[in-house]
Amino acid sequence: MMMKPLRLAMLVSCSGTSVMGAMIADWLQGTVAATDVFQADRLDLADWELPPTPSLTPEPAVRQIVESLGERIARADAFVVVTPEYNHSFPALLKTAIDWNSTQWRAKPVAFVSYGGRSGGIRAAEQLRQVFAELHAVSVRDGMSFHGPRDGFDSAGGPEDEAGASTAAKVMFNQLSWWARALADARRKTPYDV
Repeated sequence: MMMKPLRLAMLVSCSGTSVMGAMIADWLQGTVAATDVFQADRLDLADWELPPTPSLTPEPAVRQIVESLGERIARADAFVVVTPEYNHSFPALLKTAIDWNSTQWRAKPVAFVSYGGRSGGIRAAEQLRQVFAELHAVSVRDGMSFHGPRDGFDSAGGPEDEAGASTAAKVMFNQLSWWARALADARRKTPYDV
């Protein structure tokens, strides 16, 4: 029996000028599209004009942007966050998008794909685990990290170690889909209103 595809929101937190972030997100999006498990909705946060500070009474134009992003996040069964590491942390743009939306993340799984320098962005991913735990989201154990990504991608936009990256993506997506289905079933049986 074929299961209905899960809705996956892929939040890409790099700036609009980040070639590496876009390259990683493009490859990841192609990897997701090659499966029948997820239906991906890519959200390049640089394209959203989010104000830096959440407000209870935003201007109407701002409210429309915030609500539109929130609706797309709310529709998701699971999330993948693609993020660089800046100064041992994640970008402010990502924190702003997270903070503008609080209930949309609840009782849903999130995976992290990080990149940057020698650490591969893992410090950003570890900090994000704490942030998403506060929002009642479940972070999956296995994510992906690209160490020194400028040297790790070929001219066609794919990882130099395609087999290794594809294996890591498969493990991450398997965990994400298991948690997404389990949590969706739990939310149907008992609404999550903690």
